[in-house]
Parts: sequence; structure tokens; C-alpha cells
Amino acid sequence: MTLPTFKRIKIEAYKPGRSFLKKARNIIKLSANESALGFSPKVKKVLQGKNIQISRYPDSKAIELRKLISKKFKCDFNKTICGSGSDEVIQMLCQLFLKPGDEVIVPEFSFIMYRLYSSIVGAKVVFSKEKNFKISVDEIIKKVNRKTKIVFIANPNNPTGTYLYKNELINLRKRLNSRILLVVDDAYSEYMKDKKYSSGLRIFKNVKNVFILRTFSKVYGLASLRIGWGYGNKKIIDALNVIKPPFNVNRIAQLCAIESLKDKEFINKSVKHNFFWSKLIKDNLKKYSITTNKVSGNFLLLNFNKCKLSANNIEKKLEKKSLILRETRTYGIKNCLRLTIGNNLENKLFLKAINGIFRNV
Repeated sequence: MTLPTFKRIKIEAYKPGRSFLKKARNIIKLSANESALGFSPKVKKVLQGKNIQISRYPDSKAIELRKLISKKFKCDFNKTICGSGSDEVIQMLCQLFLKPGDEVIVPEFSFIMYRLYSSIVGAKVVFSKEKNFKISVDEIIKKVNRKTKIVFIANPNNPTGTYLYKNELINLRKRLNSRILLVVDDAYSEYMKDKKYSSGLRIFKNVKNVFILRTFSKVYGLASLRIGWGYGNKKIIDALNVIKPPFNVNRIAQLCAIESLKDKEFINKSVKHNFFWSKLIKDNLKKYSITTNKVSGNFLLLNFNKCKLSANNIEKKLEKKSLILRETRTYGIKNCLRLTIGNNLENKLFLKAINGIFRNV
């Protein structure tokens, strides 16, 4: 019996933040940038409902959800598309715009799915240097050539937590050739409080050569349901709808996303919680010479270069206390760990563990 020939793709599979530890119970998972407060109480009512017809296919175009998105964000309904997580929208963009030999520019420390989906369709991934873990507009421009088709950036960036100001983002678009698509991932924009920052959606809502990504996995707490959306020129959206799987977003995910968007009080509570704990943890870690980024998304990049203990050492000691952080070697970042801001108890246990580790140093 002969095995049919298949394409060999020379890339490493995505490695998510770990969820389990051997011989450990009651794991405190602070490795995946999940919502600290879970999801809105309005979502709980949906999940407890008894009238959801799961024997029927969902709305292929997610019309009700997209109507609410366009109303809430004051954007054009016809320029929106929903995906099974924003990463599916990334995948479709790569399928639509890229062919073998094309080039894609991503910052050297950035969300891995940009490079993964680009590589799968045969494009070359070009990395632009960052400065102090921050995206550099100048370094991106240096990498542009006639083969460049897409520039991907997350703002704030994952895993570094750094971000471009509004004027820097506008400057990037101005300096790029107009034929290059700029994709701005707004995954963590709801958490932002810096007045110099502005979301990609707010800046580029009516710009043809910018595409915006949004997700319900972070502040809305629907990570397990896999739902996100994209916003771009109608011609791009129409083309994406041709290649989009017909029922890619399930009915329950659509209903939960709709209720999440309605609950402004929960979102405000989540943002307030994140800011409070991010600042408290950041200030606490200073006394151990653990440096971090400015408060931005729902995570902090912990840098141990000036610390008495290494990231690897701290990671192992925390795991003995059933605490899991995200290693950053996968991203190419040495001697750092990414910490997700958890709920009140999780954050207190993390700080207690850290204080206990350094008490004996």
C-alpha cells in the first residue's frame, strides 16, 4: 500500500501556552492572555438557554452579529466579515493576497500566526528589527521591496506589550507603497488607556489599503468559542467571502458575541481590573529588578536581564507552585516570560509566589 504524496511544509507548528503540568492539580494558567474575569453574565444566559437549534446550520454571513458590530463601532456593515477566531481571517487574507515568491513583513517579535499562515501559502516571511521590543517604522520600511505584499502588525504587540502611537501608525501607512496591504491587529485595543494611542479601526476605517483584525477571545472572554472579525475595503471583503468556509462561525459563538457587545458594564469592569492589577504587579516586580513594558494589553513581558535569577529559573520555581507563565523562546525572545493578568486570587498567588522565591535569594 502506497502513501499518497503530500506537500512538505517546512515550518514549526504553533505552540500555545501550556495548560497542564505533570503531577500537579489546581493549575493557575497565566500563559494564554485569556480574560481575567471570564465572560459577561449575558453570555451565561445564552449558554443556559434551551432553545438553541444546534441541528440547524448557523447563519453563514453572521448578519445579526455584523449589524451590531457596525452599530457599536460606527462602521460599514458591508466591510465586515466574521471568522472562527481572528486567526482564520488572517489565514484567508494570506490565501487571497499571497502566492509563492511574495514577501510579507512582520516585526521580529510578533504573533506567530502571521508568519505561519504566510509560509503555508509559500510566501517568504521577512522580519523587521524592533527597538527595545517596540515595532520600528523605519526598520519595516527598510525591508520593503517590489515583492512585499503585506505588512502585519499587532498594536499593542503580542508578546512584547509595546505599541505604536497614533501618529506613528499613520506615518507607517504613508511611507508604505500604496499597493502594500497593511494589516493592523487590534486584539488588545479595548484595554488601552494611553491618549497617544488609537486603534487601527478608528484611524483607518475608510482607508482602502488597510485591513483591521478584531477578536472576541480577549476582553470579551470567548476564547473557547473561536470567534473574531475583520474590517476592510468592500472589494476585499467580497473576495474573502468567496473563499470563506460556508458555516465557519457556529451559532452559539454568534449569539454569545452579540450579548458580549451589549454588556458595556462588564467590559469597563474588565478594563479597570486589568489596569489596576497590571500596575500593581509591575510596581511589585521592580524591587526584584524585573522590568516590564508599559501597561497596555492584558499581559506583561517580564524581562530578567537585570534580575539575580533567570527567566528559566523563575519559570521552574513557579511551576513547582502550579503557576504557568508563557515562555518566550518560541518567539525568539531570550530571558523573558509573558505573564497574563489573572483574576484577583490568581494575581495574589502569583505575587505571593514571586515574593517567596526572592525571599530566599
